[in-house]
Amino acid sequence: MKQLALIALSAVLASCSSGSELKDVKSFKFEGGAHQAGRVAYEQTPPAGGAHNGAWQNCGVYDRALYDEYAVHSMEHGAVWITYKVGTPPEQIQALKTLVNGRTYTLLSPHESQSAPLVLTAWNKQLELQSVSDKTIRAFLQAYEQGGEAPEIGASCSGAYQGTV
Repeated sequence: MKQLALIALSAVLASCSSGSELKDVKSFKFEGGAHQAGRVAYEQTPPAGGAHNGAWQNCGVYDRALYDEYAVHSMEHGAVWITYKVGTPPEQIQALKTLVNGRTYTLLSPHESQSAPLVLTAWNKQLELQSVSDKTIRAFLQAYEQGGEAPEIGASCSGAYQGTV
């Protein structure tokens, strides 16, 4: 009985520590399921939810920008989209690639119009960071990859759209 209580307490403390690391996460209120053909005007750059293409972006690493509409659909499925500014040094991009290697619900790509050097986005959540070595990246992935408020957690993140801008 005491062992179960200690395990539960450890889980609570671990979640509290992640929460403090993620104190600067912005929250939004988008509903899922709004499929729309064509381009969509989003309020955030990159977008954190909303209407999106009926096909999702295959999760993985991309060296070119993605269409927001496909990436948003992947986030609806529980993916985290990590974007970096165009012109980010190659060694920093390589560090991000190493970080997401083997993750099946992550997108990594440059984003042509974001202002922050690095943006982590999940459905209804977004965090702007200044450095690829920020420890918060791992905490964000742990909290929101296949978690958080994604309306269709567990839906596929492969077998759909593979194109880039």
